[in-house]
Amino acid sequence: MRICFLPPPSSSVFSPPSSLTHLAASPTSPCFPISLLLNLTFPSCITFALFFLFTHLWQIIFLPGNTHWIKISLGKSCETKRVRIETATTLKLTVDDFEFRTDQFLPYLETMFTLLFQLLQQVTECDTKMHVLHVLSCVIERVNMQIRPYVGCLVQYLPLLWKQSEEHNMLRCAILTTLIHLVQGLGADSKNLYPFLLPVIQLSTDVSQPPHVYLLEDGLELWLVTLENSPCVTPELLRIFQNMSPLLELSSENLRTCFKIINGYIFLSSTEFLQTYAVGLCQSFCELLKEITTEGQVQVLKVVENALKVNPVLGPQMFQPILPCVFRGIIEGERYPVVMSTYLGVMGRVLLQNTSFFSSLLTEMAHKFNQEMDQLLGNMIEMWVDRMDNITQPERRKLSALALLSLLPSDNSVIQDKFCGIINISVEGLHDVMTEDPETGTYKDCMLMSHLEEPKVTEDEEPPTEQDKRKKMLALKDPVHTVSLQQFIYEKLKAQQELLGEQGFQSLMETVDTEIVTQLQEFLHGF
Repeated sequence: MRICFLPPPSSSVFSPPSSLTHLAASPTSPCFPISLLLNLTFPSCITFALFFLFTHLWQIIFLPGNTHWIKISLGKSCETKRVRIETATTLKLTVDDFEFRTDQFLPYLETMFTLLFQLLQQVTECDTKMHVLHVLSCVIERVNMQIRPYVGCLVQYLPLLWKQSEEHNMLRCAILTTLIHLVQGLGADSKNLYPFLLPVIQLSTDVSQPPHVYLLEDGLELWLVTLENSPCVTPELLRIFQNMSPLLELSSENLRTCFKIINGYIFLSSTEFLQTYAVGLCQSFCELLKEITTEGQVQVLKVVENALKVNPVLGPQMFQPILPCVFRGIIEGERYPVVMSTYLGVMGRVLLQNTSFFSSLLTEMAHKFNQEMDQLLGNMIEMWVDRMDNITQPERRKLSALALLSLLPSDNSVIQDKFCGIINISVEGLHDVMTEDPETGTYKDCMLMSHLEEPKVTEDEEPPTEQDKRKKMLALKDPVHTVSLQQFIYEKLKAQQELLGEQGFQSLMETVDTEIVTQLQEFLHGF
């Protein structure tokens, strides 16, 4: 296939870049094979590819027979179509290039997208439509939010194409991929697509429907990005979760995405979601925990931890059947560090943010272990202190310190016996989160967050999704990010001193290693 460019007319709405004028000098210009596009340096490649695409499709679609723009040495219409498809392929290769610059591409975006969409409408073969859809998806993915002004025609066409492709599951997979990138590009505005989008997700993730064999993986990804970009929950979006229980029973490689979807619902609307689905979800989790891998156990427990974090009151009640297993794992010294770390994270949330529920859980477990409550509590604290090194995340380490400190002040002899361990963990936590101001010599908790802090997004970074914003708002309510560990320790020690008196408190402090006490005093200097 060989193509020869001719000079455009003076009335043209588009002129080739000056760097390419040597390719369009006269009717006798040498012909250039399409493969030449792939041998150019990047700046020339993108400019040449765009010029080639625009002039080529412009003639075919808008100006048939006009030889002022381009002369194609082809005699059959099928060959003309092939050139157009090859042009789209070339564009995809260009957009996929590692050095692709979106800002250079934006001036051509509207015309290019319109022409590609018209090509999608005009081709009839299933494979060809898939190919053009992949090109469109690639472009949408690259330009992200910049695509918003131009997608109206595609949004209106995709429902028709979905209906027409009922017998072509691979084409439907291509539509799902396009929808994934569309939702990401539209952000919160993707809610306007729900009348089409949600039934597509419903069908694609319903394991009772035969097409799920082909559509499930892409359907789950679409479900996830829809949740991540949803500004609010709707009854229809909530209803789709009915598909989740059978998906969890499959225990397939898609479990990780399923857990992300569940987390998405928890972040989106924890109360409504938990009240509607937590009972069935908890049953599914209990079954999974019996047969799942260690990594899978951690993923399940992270979902539970998120539920406790988002909704400290309702969360423990909804996942109550799982918590005895977590408590038992701590008492018996779970041997896998990553599992033990997650156990302590879950229990830390309950102890710190729902004391009454923790008390009822302790009563239940004391009965199961046939032990006194105080004895069982002492065993738990001892194991917690002993396995603190299993926790590597600074957030969880601070959470552990806050949780155990919440047991103070106390005149309980068991808690006082474990006072040394509680202080040790607290000082470790201070080392994890405190940073020193070199000018003033004072310490500050680096995990504290403020409503005034707005993360700066660079040109190379994607803007935050709606779920990112929800996580930020959640962090602003999380004790890990709102309570100063330094201040919390000071207040708890002061309250303990007031409870026991000066002499009793000094006796208690003498149980702590002198080096730890020195470090503690340094951190609390100024209080």
